[in-house]
Amino acid sequence: MLTTTVCVALSAAGLAVALLTAYRRRFLAATRIAALALIPVGLAMAGLADLAGDIAAATADWAAGLVLKPSVWAGFAVLAVSAVLLVVTRIVGRRRGPSRRERRAAPAGERRGAVAPGAPAPALETGRAPGRVEPSGRSGERGGGDTGLEDFEDIEAILKKHGI
Repeated sequence: MLTTTVCVALSAAGLAVALLTAYRRRFLAATRIAALALIPVGLAMAGLADLAGDIAAATADWAAGLVLKPSVWAGFAVLAVSAVLLVVTRIVGRRRGPSRRERRAAPAGERRGAVAPGAPAPALETGRAPGRVEPSGRSGERGGGDTGLEDFEDIEAILKKHGI
């Protein structure tokens, strides 16, 4: 009953403000204020104001029980310790790499990255992939008399282009 009375009083005050606004010939604002002023009466008539009060009371009871019970705080402490242990083991596991048992169990070839026994040794690379096109548009193979000055010419052209 008290909730309904408070809601009606709020709506009456809001409608009074809306009438004053309309008297000043601000009809659009007066209509908005009237629409907002009718909300408390509508909530009270639909029973939603009492429902909101019940929800607030239940939330307050739950929060009081949460704050005042030591067993709840002990539960939060256990959850925190669990989370810290999980994070620490993740970090330590990443730093260590494989364990000693895993390294011993792995064959010697896998540890060093060697090829299978009896396979020919890999050829040494010359530093260029076959068929690679250089930025200047020439292919990866150079003529025998090349001294590498063409690369410097490309760099010089780029510097001149930028005015350096």
